[in-house]
Amino acid sequence: MKTFATVLDSAESLSLEEQAELADILRHRIAEKRRAEIIAAVNESRAEFAAGKLKPATARAIYNKLVK
Repeated sequence: MKTFATVLDSAESLSLEEQAELADILRHRIAEKRRAEIIAAVNESRAEFAAGKLKPATARAIYNKLVK
């Protein structure tokens, strides 16, 4: 497995155009992974709600519970 420093050094050897393309690809991959995490969290919450483990609440009630 490559270390972060090794990967960074490898990226330095790329042309500016290739570095820009690499950065764009990484941004898209990160966004996709974040979307997948959000979808998983939503699905888990929906399952918990359907199982009666969660109650409906207003945004204000959730906020108040968090700041206490």
